[in-house]
Amino acid sequence: MRTGKELILATKIFATEDRTKSWYYMLSTLILMVFSLGLTFWNINFGFKIAASIVSGLLLVRMFVIYHDHQHNAILNQSKAANFIMHSFSIYILAPSSIWKRSHDFHHKHNSKLHVSDIGSFPTVTKEQYINFTNKQKLYYLALRHPLNIFFGYITVFMLSFCINSAVKSTRKHWDCLVALILHFSFGAILFYYGGVLALLLTLVIPHTIACGLGSYLFYVQHNFPKVKFRLMQAWRYEHAAIESTSFFLMHPIMNWFTGNIGYHHVHHMNSRIPFYRLQEAMEKIPELQQVYTTTFSIKDIVACLELKLWDSEQNRMITLKELD
Repeated sequence: MRTGKELILATKIFATEDRTKSWYYMLSTLILMVFSLGLTFWNINFGFKIAASIVSGLLLVRMFVIYHDHQHNAILNQSKAANFIMHSFSIYILAPSSIWKRSHDFHHKHNSKLHVSDIGSFPTVTKEQYINFTNKQKLYYLALRHPLNIFFGYITVFMLSFCINSAVKSTRKHWDCLVALILHFSFGAILFYYGGVLALLLTLVIPHTIACGLGSYLFYVQHNFPKVKFRLMQAWRYEHAAIESTSFFLMHPIMNWFTGNIGYHHVHHMNSRIPFYRLQEAMEKIPELQQVYTTTFSIKDIVACLELKLWDSEQNRMITLKELD
């Protein structure tokens, strides 16, 4: 079994893109997304509007994964046209590159490191740290890991954390966050003016709620699961973080398509330059990448992951609040 640098190098062969395929996937997803959003506004059957709104949310997830790959330079690197499209989309989805790339790159370099796990990710503290927290600190920590904070990521994560907080802290550095907020609320006002509350909900609010909520949950559960491992800096290894601290999310092929194969997240963490459409291939051809924790959309798995709150250094595992008593 390969480990360390040898295992990382084994993934290098898959870190090459098919430029034509990258353009096809990006443009086809963009066209489908725009068309689907258009259906939510046009005067068609109400049932079709609702369906189009839901599909639009799922297509936003797929487009976000493509944007995510582009930010990693896995696809369409050094293309001015792709840069324009991706930066425009980042404004629309409320994840401007000035904040997303910095925080997400940090996450990849420090995934599952204790004491820095909160940057670019949901925070994780040890049982001892939590016990020594003030009541206010405990409440804040639990609020950040609460299912409502995750599922309503449209407001809490994307709008508040990514855009509002970043713009307030440094408008000059994160001007694109301010632009995203202004355009987002302006678009919402236009939809309300011409189509009323229904248009606002179906064309903007519901798709963003689905996309940001699903995206936040997938990001959470792929690094917070029953057998996840957290380590101190001196014991941390990049390949360990990919295999032991990142899950494989088993999905139906349709959901794999809508989520851009993000379920193969451990493969992505092993080598972020692998295009999303080659992640499955890499896992199938590298045996070491098949020995990883698997989770699903089952109620049992969802509850098991969401219940986890604290890292117990003595037991070397995540525990629930009930286990703290």
